Amino acid sequence: MIRFNKLSLPIIAALSFFATSCDKDDMPTDTFDTSGTYTQNDQMARPAINTVFVNSARKNEFNTTAPSAMNTAFNAQFQSVLTGFGYTQNALGHDKATFAGILVTDVLNVKINGVTTFFDGTNVLTGRALADDVIDTELLLIFGGPTGASNPTLTKDNVNNNDKPFLATFPFLAAPHM
Repeated sequence: MIRFNKLSLPIIAALSFFATSCDKDDMPTDTFDTSGTYTQNDQMARPAINTVFVNSARKNEFNTTAPSAMNTAFNAQFQSVLTGFGYTQNALGHDKATFAGILVTDVLNVKINGVTTFFDGTNVLTGRALADDVIDTELLLIFGGPTGASNPTLTKDNVNNNDKPFLATFPFLAAPHM
């Protein structure tokens, strides 16, 4: 015969509740409303490009233009800005039209096989690693001229590292400031 004391029934009830509430098949309920219409408000695969090359009257247009339409819509404006900078050719050998065509399509390229980097001295715009100095690369390609040595005071922002080290494991981002 099984004997129960005063605590047996509450303990059995608590264990039953715990066992049913720990079912691993339970999926969290998504309460996010997806019934509305959503629009893109910004894109920034290449930092500072929009800031430098797109005038304020067209910023929203640039941010909502599909990358496939950016060259047609903005290439002339990008070339005009490059002309204002005195641009003729960069260290990659790109003339103004070619370089504007690369810059204007605001997407981040990804090299499936090989090095993924914004610039490592050899590979250019094959992706982007967290520690890549994107602004220095952009400044070098815009102001460095055919050898990369022109205008040395304009080819670096003098911010050489992230202010906190990146993590060696996912999510790789540096710890937040508290």
